[in-house]
Amino acid sequence: PARDRPPDEPGETRQRSAEKMTKKPEKSLVVGLDIGTSKVVAIVGEIQPDGSVEVIGLGSHPSRGLRRGVVVDMASTEQAINRAVEEAELMAGCEIHSVFCGISGNHIRSQNSDGTVAIKDKEVTEQDVDRVLEAARAIPLAADQQILHVLPQEYVLDRQDGIRQPIGMAGVRLEAHVHVVTAALAAVQNVGKCVTRNALTVDEPIITSLASSYSALSEDERELGVCLMDIGAGTTDIAVFTNGAIRHTACLPIAGDQVTNDLAVALRTPTQHAEDIKIKYGCALEQLAGSEETIQVPSVGERTSRRLARQTLAQVVEARYRELFSLVNAELRRSGYENLVSSGLVLTGGAAKVEGAVDLAEEVFHMPVRLATPQYVTGLSDVVSNPVHATGVGLLIYGSQVESAGRRFDGRSDGMSLVERIKTWFRGEF
Repeated sequence: PARDRPPDEPGETRQRSAEKMTKKPEKSLVVGLDIGTSKVVAIVGEIQPDGSVEVIGLGSHPSRGLRRGVVVDMASTEQAINRAVEEAELMAGCEIHSVFCGISGNHIRSQNSDGTVAIKDKEVTEQDVDRVLEAARAIPLAADQQILHVLPQEYVLDRQDGIRQPIGMAGVRLEAHVHVVTAALAAVQNVGKCVTRNALTVDEPIITSLASSYSALSEDERELGVCLMDIGAGTTDIAVFTNGAIRHTACLPIAGDQVTNDLAVALRTPTQHAEDIKIKYGCALEQLAGSEETIQVPSVGERTSRRLARQTLAQVVEARYRELFSLVNAELRRSGYENLVSSGLVLTGGAAKVEGAVDLAEEVFHMPVRLATPQYVTGLSDVVSNPVHATGVGLLIYGSQVESAGRRFDGRSDGMSLVERIKTWFRGEF
């Protein structure tokens, strides 16, 4: 995905080459591109011999080209991607050619599915696993939807369930329980076009909640049962894990931007000032805001600024966060896994950092809640150790595992891997 290069000369404008690399890079690099509603972040990581990832570069640029996870302004999104990628290249001292890209939006759908096949040679081979995953992905789809992920949960071999890796085991009948994630074809293509117009290749698009889980969750939490809640600017992405496998995913079109908009209206202040006030003084639990605390609130137009009690601000913020947590709680209840998330709830994402969010979530969900920062990487870990970068770091970790494994685990069809099919979607060859 990247190769070493000398720093740009002063005033030099680097022309990207769309040609595919033919030489193997000196370093094994992987790049995660988090295209969010408020910002685009590019993170470069180097895969170490032991499989760990060292972060060596990071670029971030504000973006207003997306709304609730969906592209609404191609030019603005392309420019933000370009700026973020160039900044990451400069810091890492490399040229970026391909990325693992995050996908979000309320067009994403998911369901659990099963598949069954007969084992040809009485011993499970990789081809048998591919065939059973292919059988499991045979679900009815709307014309505008395409399968993005087929994530194995467990295998059943001759009625023996709970098997995680069946290759090499003896048997005659193999079943697979999988989690299938679908997305709107047009939405995925629009993101892909914004990336490819910067002379980059999309290695694989990954839903935000899955990516964030790689950097925010521990193995124990996945085993015991956990609900991950990634609160961004435009969307809140949810993923439920039990027994080490993903069981449910969802995306809600309500997040940090809605809090900002409510503040702008309630405080009668411009949106940008409302965002700054939310970040500096926001509190999701009114009782945590001191009764004597006041804040300076700029007014609209030429009007003079005012001072308001911080508790007034907290009332607005708490109302929106309480609504958001109630919607997530209802989604968790609908999924049927409400009583199986024994380790509780994990919050991450930029909008999860607001003071009092963890306390309010514990009050609404009646379960343990913690705020997660990205883990499991080295290098610039202090720079990326922020809930804002949970998705970007997760994309790195996911990408490193894919690169190390040398193949995708999503099944194959007609001799073409899922990744190859996704690339054809971006080129319009579907």
